[in-house]
Amino acid sequence: MNNPIKVALCGLGTVGSAVFRLINDKSELFKRRFGAEIKIVAVSARDKCKERDLCLNDVAWFDDAIEMAEVSDANVVVELVGGSEGVALEVCQTALSTGKDIVTANKALLAVHGFDLAKLADEGSRSIGYEAAVAGGIPVIKALREGLVCNEVQRLYGILNGTSNFILTEMRNKGLDFETVLKDAQMLGYAEADPEFDINGVDAGHKLALLTALAFETKPDFSSVSVEGISNISELDIRFADELGYRIKLLGIARRGPEGTQQSVRPCMIPKELPMANVDGVFNAIAFQGDDTGPVLLEGRGAGAGPTASAVIADLSDLARGLRLPTFGVPIKKLKLGNPALEDTAVGRFYVRLMVLDRPGVFAEVAAILREQDVSMEAILQRTRAPGAPVPVVMTTHEVNQLAIKKAIDQFSSLDTVLEEPRIIKIENLGL
Repeated sequence: MNNPIKVALCGLGTVGSAVFRLINDKSELFKRRFGAEIKIVAVSARDKCKERDLCLNDVAWFDDAIEMAEVSDANVVVELVGGSEGVALEVCQTALSTGKDIVTANKALLAVHGFDLAKLADEGSRSIGYEAAVAGGIPVIKALREGLVCNEVQRLYGILNGTSNFILTEMRNKGLDFETVLKDAQMLGYAEADPEFDINGVDAGHKLALLTALAFETKPDFSSVSVEGISNISELDIRFADELGYRIKLLGIARRGPEGTQQSVRPCMIPKELPMANVDGVFNAIAFQGDDTGPVLLEGRGAGAGPTASAVIADLSDLARGLRLPTFGVPIKKLKLGNPALEDTAVGRFYVRLMVLDRPGVFAEVAAILREQDVSMEAILQRTRAPGAPVPVVMTTHEVNQLAIKKAIDQFSSLDTVLEEPRIIKIENLGL
């Protein structure tokens, strides 16, 4: 049997406690499958006296997580504190600097500091496992780093945040507004008390930065991800999308082309018949286009104690088998700069909704602006109401430069007949 994997566990929250239980409850299974024992030898958390229903008698307790990373006799530190700075960063730096491997679920940390941490790991012949950082129990990191190793990936996209996906699903199925569904999600435990990272697209942006780095062999660059959340999506937009044959999903999309790499997180309309359009609730899904495999779609639970803990164990199992891979698929010296492409140079189709006063001449003003910006309409929907009352005007465009549609939206906003901020949603056919 191989030498035991001795774990220092940093953080005993929902996921940390699930990891602790899983390692203790399935120790015999791990010995049989991995050929090595996985044993927790040290833990650190904010409150030692908190009731956790865990037996901590046989492990060393550290009030200081950084000290634990430095002096414990563990050979791997599992970081489950979260956050891109502070204790999480120092724990990982200390662990790698003292010859320990790290396993983490911290997508924010790696999206911001991933390159520097990968450099530390590379210099010390250590590894960083982060399967749990992206899409919970879906083995997406393994799929890219191992399963698709002979493929050139030109594009990837996915539903990377279960909270946002749950909200959009409930809005569609129940005809409720965003704020009502958000409160329901918080009551059900699907949304945090402070949901900003989820609903504003930041959480998905962190995950996309990691997937892009791994798929395209580039340095992770969260600052180059264009991020837009779902708080401006209304139940009215969801109904119009359905009428037009689309579903609205918050998608992370990365493409590389001659101009560089484009990374964006934004609400998108996608055709109902696509598999991704039917991934609902708290589920995540990620699609790749490999040059040899063709399209690959992975779907599953993207969060929760069980799926995330399972992903942590998957990384520990690699260490038990002696498998240490470069953090982003290739040695650190071979990672390229991403060469981010300008978002405004992108070409695409768009959904536009205006709330206007129903009076003569309004549509002529709208048409004049579209003509001036060389924006061609594909379809238009207009609902009639009492004269002088607000009425939605919905348009879909043919392919157009994104800068042109932005200019048109700015001009629409200046019209006194347009009563609220215009809504614009990109239409993605995706082709998978």
